[in-house]
Amino acid sequence: MKNIKVLGTGCANCKTTLKMIEEQASAKGIEIELEKVEDIAQIMGFGVMSTPGVVIDGKVVHAGGVPSRDSIDGWLAGGDSGCCSGGGADDDSGKCCG
Repeated sequence: MKNIKVLGTGCANCKTTLKMIEEQASAKGIEIELEKVEDIAQIMGFGVMSTPGVVIDGKVVHAGGVPSRDSIDGWLAGGDSGCCSGGGADDDSGKCCG
């Protein structure tokens, strides 16, 4: 089971991202553990400066703006759609780059 965290203080984009991930996982029959993280200190701990951020199994995979459904499908399938949805190369720090 994937552990997915949506990082954000509660803006519309954060809520949309949370709902999209939940809907995509349900539609594909994939069991996930979905958590909303609103604490600024925790969000900053992941190195995310733009929300919403998405963390899967401890790795930041997206930051800033609503992710595409294709990106979400890739994350759920276990693929890596790239750091921050193509925003830069992963430097193995576990933080989003770009």
